[in-house]
Amino acid sequence: MRELDDIQKQDGQGFQFPGSFEITALGNAGANLRERVPAILRALGLSILEASVHERPSSQGKYVSVSVVFNCPSRAMHEAAHAALRADPDIRFTL
Repeated sequence: MRELDDIQKQDGQGFQFPGSFEITALGNAGANLRERVPAILRALGLSILEASVHERPSSQGKYVSVSVVFNCPSRAMHEAAHAALRADPDIRFTL
């Protein structure tokens, strides 16, 4: 097995920062996540592409997924975005 320090960046692989990324939060349908997810990301100072926000209900309507494209300057901010969304009690997980 190769050591992590031996792995070299190759074009077209992995995340490259700064960049635009999509994040999806899944949670309770009645929690107004369509507005809350972008608000959480904006509170971190991230720029949201407003036209990218979309919502999709689960087949039985109990849950909803909200996807947003945002501009992210660094891996640390990308991880902070996931952490901030997961900290919300109505969000079950993020992708």
